[in-house]
Amino acid sequence: MAAPLRPTSLRNLNLLLRTAPRFVQNQFRAQSTSSVNPEEVSHFNALASTWWDPHGSSRLLHLMNPLRHDFIRGCHTSQPKPAPTSNLRYLDIGCGGGIFAESAARLLSTGSVVAIDPSPEVLAVAKAHARRDPGLQGKLTYLNTSIEGLPQPKSAEGQYDVLSLFEVIEHITHPADFLDTCAPFVKPGGWIVMSTIARTWMSWLTTKVVAEDIARIVPRGTHDWEKYINEKELRGYFLRERGWNSPRVMGVVYIPGLGWKEVAGSEKVGNYFFGIRKDEV
Repeated sequence: MAAPLRPTSLRNLNLLLRTAPRFVQNQFRAQSTSSVNPEEVSHFNALASTWWDPHGSSRLLHLMNPLRHDFIRGCHTSQPKPAPTSNLRYLDIGCGGGIFAESAARLLSTGSVVAIDPSPEVLAVAKAHARRDPGLQGKLTYLNTSIEGLPQPKSAEGQYDVLSLFEVIEHITHPADFLDTCAPFVKPGGWIVMSTIARTWMSWLTTKVVAEDIARIVPRGTHDWEKYINEKELRGYFLRERGWNSPRVMGVVYIPGLGWKEVAGSEKVGNYFFGIRKDEV
């Protein structure tokens, strides 16, 4: 008897590649009040204990972290008005074990980092690791919540200079609603920055078949190819919503033995960073 059709089978892949982009399909506008997917939370709960192992299941995140900071610096350098050099406020959504949040809190230009995640198990690992560094006290705050559970700022003083979504949006079922919720947390002139994966034949081959099934670089079930988002879809969403400007993109490729490297144009086939700036009032 033939095996049941899997979500990442060639037949489904070909069908999905010929359908409309995620952001323009009604099915991606949700009635739910939460962006949290219990299955996603359960998957990452199981990885909590190895989050800070540089050779474990989160190895690729450790290797990518320097590029996250490079990208943010590039965003700040590109803006016409110089970015503040002190007291920058970060909101790190889906912070996981805190790889980026900790590193951001250690920067001299950082005033504070609020890092949130819906998984109590993963957040417990983040808090325990942060306690090893007394210098993080008062600069780094972890909250066990989703973005929907965080009170919206009532003024620019409560908003953030940088809202980060690193390896997050490809795990969100309804990305447009999620980004709608994130937008009010960014102060005028601030940035939303993220890293994610384009929805292409190449990304299906590299992230699902090679990374998960063959090389086992990441655990099976880490990614859902159908949730991947192309750069032009993100760009189109923000420019349609208005109130945003200066979109930036940086394609990156993982090279075994060398780590992640910026490769121009690779955002069209696989991993990439995307940033966009909120209009100043």
